Amino acid sequence: MSKAAAPPIELASADPDIAQEMTRWLSHLGAERRLSPKTLEAYGRDLRQCLDFLCAHWGERVTLARFAALEATDIRAFMAMRRADDIAGRSLMRALAGLRSFGRFLEREGKGKVGALSAIRAPKVAKTLPKPLPMVSAKRLADADERAGEDRETWILVRDAAVMALLYGSGLRISEALGLKRREVPRPGEGDVLIVTGKGNKTRMVPVLQNVLELVQEYVAACPYPLPAEGPIFVGARGGPLSPRIIQLAMERLRGALGLPDSATPHALRHSFATHLLSRGGDLRAIQELLGHSSLSTTQIYTGIDSERLLEVYASAHPRR
Repeated sequence: MSKAAAPPIELASADPDIAQEMTRWLSHLGAERRLSPKTLEAYGRDLRQCLDFLCAHWGERVTLARFAALEATDIRAFMAMRRADDIAGRSLMRALAGLRSFGRFLEREGKGKVGALSAIRAPKVAKTLPKPLPMVSAKRLADADERAGEDRETWILVRDAAVMALLYGSGLRISEALGLKRREVPRPGEGDVLIVTGKGNKTRMVPVLQNVLELVQEYVAACPYPLPAEGPIFVGARGGPLSPRIIQLAMERLRGALGLPDSATPHALRHSFATHLLSRGGDLRAIQELLGHSSLSTTQIYTGIDSERLLEVYASAHPRR
């Protein structure tokens, strides 16, 4: 059965020919490039904002021919407008990447070449190091007893602890952990790996600790809802798919109880996994594979954390500091 076509996009600031190409472009990115729905939503929003700006900038609706004749000054004016709205450099970089992608799509389809887009330099993005948690704190987050005083059912506390144990124990993204099906998680003693589906629908194999599997099994035994093999292993309070927001809220409550900073988020457990492995002598290439990074340069950011920590220790402990 063929996949249903995406509904046509309506644009107040541009002619239907641009709206049609925008619909086809986003469908192409989703089907061929396999970009995530959130990325597609962001790219579509960025292009809409650009078209709205150009409509006001030129004083007329944007046509496909006029868009193809964009000048570098038009794009710089759009970027300046976005900067004036206090948009972060990373968001500006994503917006420019989306516009370039749309321009390349139009060129491949024979609808014109937007040469001005290649003349614009990408905005500089300040490099910020991830903020891992101390090892002791990361372990305590996976202990359901830390939240024993909360007015919540025990199985929910055990579920949240099992999810956090997976994030820290296997370095999973929260979407990867919540996307696991029951059949994909072995029982304790019956396996030690998970097949995880990550960004771009890419799968990878990651090890899982037996004590983490025991936490997951404890949750499965306590869960009041049926958990079929093909369904998600983690479910919400009403038996439906578990929302990432629920785990984020659980983490917020634990931050207060454990005295952790605001940077202690579910994703910080993934950072902690990588940083702690590296500090214990883990191989950078192996950590890249475990995290599912397509480029080693993405993983290398964790070497900066390790170096920064060594300098902190040196500065605080050296007798001639």
